Amino acid sequence: MGFLAPWFLAGLAAVGLPVYIHLLRRHVTTPRPVSSLMFFERGTQSSTRHRKLRYLLLFSLRALLVLLLALVFANPFLRRSSAVASDRLLVVVVDNSFSMRAGTRLDDAKRGALDVLATRKPSQRAQVMVLSDELQVLTQPIKDAGALKAAVESIQPGDSRSNFGELGRGMRALTETVHTPVDLHLFSDMQASNMPVNFADMVMPGNVLLVLHPVAKAAVPNWTVESVEAPGQLVDPKRARVLAVIAGHQTPAATRTVSLIINGTVALMKKVEVPADGRATVAFESLDVPYGANRCEVRIDAADGFPVDDASSFAVKRADPERVLFVHQAGDSRSALYFGSALAAAAQASFVLQPILADQAADADPTKYAFVVLSDVVSIPSILENSLLQYVKNGGSVLIAVGTSEAHRQRIPVFGESASDARFYSRAGGFSNVGQVDGSHPAMKESAGWKDAKFYYATVVDAGRSRVAARLADGTPLLMDKQIGQGHVLVFASGFDNVTNDLPLHPAFVPFVDQSARYLSGVERLSGARVVDSFVQLRSVTNEGNQGASVEIVGPDGKRPLSLQEEAAAQSLRLTRAGFYQIRFANGRDALIAVNPDRRESGLDLIPQDVLKLWSGSGNADVAATQGVAAAAGEEKKNAYSLWWWVMLLILIAAVAESVVASRYLGTQREEV
Repeated sequence: MGFLAPWFLAGLAAVGLPVYIHLLRRHVTTPRPVSSLMFFERGTQSSTRHRKLRYLLLFSLRALLVLLLALVFANPFLRRSSAVASDRLLVVVVDNSFSMRAGTRLDDAKRGALDVLATRKPSQRAQVMVLSDELQVLTQPIKDAGALKAAVESIQPGDSRSNFGELGRGMRALTETVHTPVDLHLFSDMQASNMPVNFADMVMPGNVLLVLHPVAKAAVPNWTVESVEAPGQLVDPKRARVLAVIAGHQTPAATRTVSLIINGTVALMKKVEVPADGRATVAFESLDVPYGANRCEVRIDAADGFPVDDASSFAVKRADPERVLFVHQAGDSRSALYFGSALAAAAQASFVLQPILADQAADADPTKYAFVVLSDVVSIPSILENSLLQYVKNGGSVLIAVGTSEAHRQRIPVFGESASDARFYSRAGGFSNVGQVDGSHPAMKESAGWKDAKFYYATVVDAGRSRVAARLADGTPLLMDKQIGQGHVLVFASGFDNVTNDLPLHPAFVPFVDQSARYLSGVERLSGARVVDSFVQLRSVTNEGNQGASVEIVGPDGKRPLSLQEEAAAQSLRLTRAGFYQIRFANGRDALIAVNPDRRESGLDLIPQDVLKLWSGSGNADVAATQGVAAAAGEEKKNAYSLWWWVMLLILIAAVAESVVASRYLGTQREEV
């Protein structure tokens, strides 16, 4: 019991007012007529009768009324105990990234999470989440101990890379909807690679108490296959080459055995000296695989406590060289010569050029070719143009070298955009150079030598909604990529001869032709290796062509990651697990894609303790953990609950009772004798 304003208790002195009214008030008698007072003697008479306390019930009610008035202004209150944990949300986050597969880290994290949940008060709400490349919510804030335990036990090891920046963003989003204090318990190996570039991304909001539970005490030495460079499509096994980089993290100098495994069988083995905490490269000079899609991997002998990253997978498709239809004018033989030579000079030559004159291409079937090239053609038969347009919509691709033919017309076939002007730089006695290059475009990955090329002529093409991958110095679009349906149309605003430009004479021309061929044929999309959590495009955003056509996907576990409804509508697939994905696209093409974990997860270095202390906002992480568990266990605190309304109710009752009793005793005046 207490008083928030005790100085108002001085009003208790007013309790004497009813005493005065009932006992000390002056007695008044009724005057009586007398003829003379000369025979009366003056004197003082004491009367105990009028000093006797009467009407005790009325007196008590009036005194109580005054007493309650004094109490209500003093604002009395009661202190009640309440648990701290009941007012705080307990959030348990378990890191299930790829590095948590090392040793018993994930099991230790789950065991610790269950221990924290077991110490909470039954009245406290708790929530379970999983952290990898994103923060995944397993339960809403609930009090059901069984559901919380089941959520923790259901956590499985993942293949993704963890990111503490996602944890910070997730907690900031949570506190926008949950306004109570939050006790956040993070169970992780605290890997250094999990830190974002900007430390501010992982800082917690002010009402979040971060309690860290590291499940790894020290860095673990680890060897891994850091990267593998191999062709996605193979024609000649003798010209194939596989390069693998073997890396050691916190490791001494050692000799490792590296194996090249093809479809489960060891094909080649080599020894490599890996320096202390360093890297070494291994080269396999041949890749003899059977025809069709092949599952390959490079593996090292297991010699550490993290064997799941001792292999790197890749897919190779062996097939006969695919044909490329090259449509050109009768008087233009140089374009086919230069383009075909560059195509054959590629490191993994998997295409054969088939030149054909424009007036002979009416009956050509584009679906039989990997892609089609239109080189400086004045006109093409309408039958061929319609076939090419449908071919592109269904997933095919066309490369158009505009050349000087657009001077005879305004519309570019298949591409559909207009050519408004022509730039004859040679007439002014000069040339133009490449001024801007988009190195992220698949056809321009090796574009360093483009700026040395001289362009004597270029057609001004309206890019429309196309992606411009290269521009000349005066801003003229040089290379444009337009998606139509499921396929692409790549437009080169000059020519492939050595008259409109000298690019075919530069070393940069061979990588450009090779990369363009792989991009347009879909080789890079249909084979090779990817990183976990990357995406593969299943159909175009525009959804033209193949509407309603389904794709077929089989994941590494042999199950379909998408439902039938999703396979008919999904535009892309997120590769969430390591292993091999088999995909049959809507246009009928098959793909075998190998998916590997992010190799940054193989570096098991830990975040320094001073950084962890700074992140948790405490000078001692163990103290923070103790405080957090104590809060979860339910420390008692006292809360004040005001009795103001209850006292006001008693005053009302006392006032009504006083009125009733006063009317009973004082309603009729009696004569006092």
